[in-house]
Amino acid sequence: MVIDEKERLRRWRLTLGKEAREGMGMGQAGANGDGDGFALSGRDRGMDGVLEALYDSDRSAGLGSSAPNVARWLGDIRTYFPSSTVRVMQQDALDRLRLTQMLLEPEILEHIDADVHLVASLLTLSKVIPEKTKDTARQVVRKVVEELERKLANPLLQAVRGSLNRATRTHRPRANEIDWDRTIRANLKNYLPEHGTIVAEQLIGYGHKRSSLRDIVLCVDQSGSMATSVVYSGIFGAVLASIRAVSTRMIVFDTAVADLTDDLQDPVDLLFGTQLGGGTDINRALAYCQQVITRPSQTILVLITDLYEGGNRDEMLQRAGELVASGVQVICLLALSDNGAPGFDHHNAAVLAGMGVPSFACTPDLFPDLMAAAIQKQDMGLWAAKNDIVTARGEDQ
Repeated sequence: MVIDEKERLRRWRLTLGKEAREGMGMGQAGANGDGDGFALSGRDRGMDGVLEALYDSDRSAGLGSSAPNVARWLGDIRTYFPSSTVRVMQQDALDRLRLTQMLLEPEILEHIDADVHLVASLLTLSKVIPEKTKDTARQVVRKVVEELERKLANPLLQAVRGSLNRATRTHRPRANEIDWDRTIRANLKNYLPEHGTIVAEQLIGYGHKRSSLRDIVLCVDQSGSMATSVVYSGIFGAVLASIRAVSTRMIVFDTAVADLTDDLQDPVDLLFGTQLGGGTDINRALAYCQQVITRPSQTILVLITDLYEGGNRDEMLQRAGELVASGVQVICLLALSDNGAPGFDHHNAAVLAGMGVPSFACTPDLFPDLMAAAIQKQDMGLWAAKNDIVTARGEDQ
């Protein structure tokens, strides 16, 4: 697509603001009277105004401190920009202008386009949100959580249930439990060409359902840097808790440890039970996990943390080694989010990798497949490689 000179100048003017006229060949005062040498239409001037209020706030009054001004600005950006851009600008407003009132006033929350990052911000402020705003905040969180559950629940349920079935095969299945694909492959040697059939000497099936085929422990770092990971973990924990064939426990920690397993039936209550921010004591969290794990060989411990240990580092690594030696399958997720490569403690990740504890980031859409692979006790390093995920390498590698 060829862009003419006028459109090119328009785009640069909107991108760079009034102060960008020098070096763009715009000359002196333009038809719009703002001195930038380029005439903006009525809609473009409105768009320029909301951009200037946010991105030129150091040279202007910004959005102002009053809730009506913020509410008006939120409405304006929704007029000029698509939802994906609106969310970016909302986050930029929080970061650049420290507009915590955006999250403390119910009339503001009602106008915000909510996503997982906004939920994380609300949870961070949950202890200081005024009473008049708490109901609105919970409604915003519930809306986002329900949207994410609709997207993520079915893939997780299907992946986990399918992997449990495959992990509990039997050679004496009932008719409705026969795994015909594996049965046929196992009996190909008994093919009778004259009859065009296979004699099934060995039947392979999925086996009877039993309760608690696996114990799953989600141990989640709730320090500020892990905010979106906490949100996704709470949702996945609630979904896993709905599967009778697994026993799910949800543990969150900073410098203290909280067991939120009883709140798994309502992920919103669970999320508001977290306390985002503060320090990190992974050692204390692993000590608690050691106390509650009763079937090590049937337990999957998903430790979700960036591995920046504020407690006893050597003891933390020793506890991780003890868990692995006892038979627990330990997986460290450096992030459970869409944010890309996380910052993490490379030394601790390398030591854990040397113990056989894979450490890597995981996006929410891959988490169901990750849990399925873990239940089947697959090599998680190979699983990560198959999904183009870079894992932390051991110190001897």
